[in-house]
Amino acid sequence: MAKASVKKMLKKLGAERVSDGAAAEMAEVVEKYAYAIAKKAVKLAAHAKRKTIKKEDIDLAK
Repeated sequence: MAKASVKKMLKKLGAERVSDGAAAEMAEVVEKYAYAIAKKAVKLAAHAKRKTIKKEDIDLAK
């Protein structure tokens, strides 16, 4: 996730200012979380003998 997107999200939630360091750290946390979900979703699709990741795979992976 881009730092600019993180800053925009945090400001939308009420932050007046967001440091580059905070934005970078938040982006890393979001990326790690998304990676973990994606990894599980890929395994779920493979188990179902599908190549396509479906919304249901993401929902189950959360």
